[in-house]
Amino acid sequence: MKKRRILATIMTAAMFATTLGSCGNSSGGSNGSANNGNGSGSGSGKKSDVQELTWMFWDDLDATEDLISLGYKETIERFNKDNEGKYHVKPITTNLEEYYNKLNALVAAGDTPDVFIVSPGPQLTDYVEPGVAAPLDDYLNKDGWKDTFTSDAVFTQQTYDGKIYAVPLNTAAACCFYNTEMFEKAGAKVPTNWDEMIEACDKLQGAGYTPITISAGTAWCLSMVAGYLCEAEGVELAKLADGSASWEDGKLESAASKLVDLSKYFQKTAAGDTNDVATANFYNEEAAILIQGSWVIAQINGSNPDFESKCGVFQFPGVDRIIAKSDSLCMSSTSKNPDGAAALIKYFTDDTAQKYTAEKGGKIPVTNVDYDPSVAPKQLSYVMDVFKGAKGTFGFYNESLPTTETGAHFDDTMVAVFLGDMKPSEAAKDMEDYYKANCRK
Repeated sequence: MKKRRILATIMTAAMFATTLGSCGNSSGGSNGSANNGNGSGSGSGKKSDVQELTWMFWDDLDATEDLISLGYKETIERFNKDNEGKYHVKPITTNLEEYYNKLNALVAAGDTPDVFIVSPGPQLTDYVEPGVAAPLDDYLNKDGWKDTFTSDAVFTQQTYDGKIYAVPLNTAAACCFYNTEMFEKAGAKVPTNWDEMIEACDKLQGAGYTPITISAGTAWCLSMVAGYLCEAEGVELAKLADGSASWEDGKLESAASKLVDLSKYFQKTAAGDTNDVATANFYNEEAAILIQGSWVIAQINGSNPDFESKCGVFQFPGVDRIIAKSDSLCMSSTSKNPDGAAALIKYFTDDTAQKYTAEKGGKIPVTNVDYDPSVAPKQLSYVMDVFKGAKGTFGFYNESLPTTETGAHFDDTMVAVFLGDMKPSEAAKDMEDYYKANCRK
């Protein structure tokens, strides 16, 4: 049943394929046409021996200020230069909100990019189970590549039936970023529990500041906060999946009620603001707190370098564990140039790329690379402190529930609660009913 649902999800995206094929060059040669999906290298003239590769990503490499994305652009350019006459990579870029629909359209059209980025969990499963993604073990075990990673544990969420289907590029944690200057002026202290969080927000609001900026227009951003609130209430996803626990046991209802309480401190435009807008509100000093993944360090420092000095970080209050994830790269099982595709993925984990990840992008490397902490963004050291103080990690809820459809349903339910379209008790019943119908045998 699940495999058929995944295939159906991908096939329904076929309607987008024609649109993709006729989009033109929207970002300086960075979008892909259907004919280049598998990098056939069938050009004419002096380029006939060059193997063409495609790489798909969720940011515009020519327009972005995000330092991680710019680092990926540098890696592509370095790969092309080092392999001139042998391989040439053409990026296919889009925005995050449209990424999976467009990737699925290319898959449905038979033009899967040679290399594409995915999030771990059910989203990766959607490409593993139908055979879209290729296992990478043979390449990782060659020439000691796998030994360069910090441990085998970094591949946990990328492993299925003992085989690795994606290579992680970095590690990030969902934290609370805060304006230290606003906190000081408002007399607010860094909260360590729920009551202190509300107290800090009250003081910030009383001082004339918007306490929190968040995107409810980008559902996973709001869901990330809901995930932390569920964690604080003791929600156990494994027990919910096997039916030994119920969404109606009061825990989700309590978490959703706290989400409503916290939303009183959001910016007035939260319902319609995108993730980028909400983040800009923070680094433009229009709000005191941004609850977001530490990948946002690259966006903050790339857009407003001067803000780094007043950007602090604290763990979401009231929880012992933190939400952590990694961006990962897959290789198409239908790639006509698998050796080239694997070589490209390897470039993203070499010392040059991983040093950049830490020293410029502010994300935690996944390899044993030596980097200079003194030149890395200050926020990275704060995030590392959060990691050290946490008792463990867990995943984004929309990447931890049984299927991508279930994760999306949870996201949408939390948005409905925020908008007032659904009461917390109704949200709990809705999730339980959904699980009974779709997630339990």
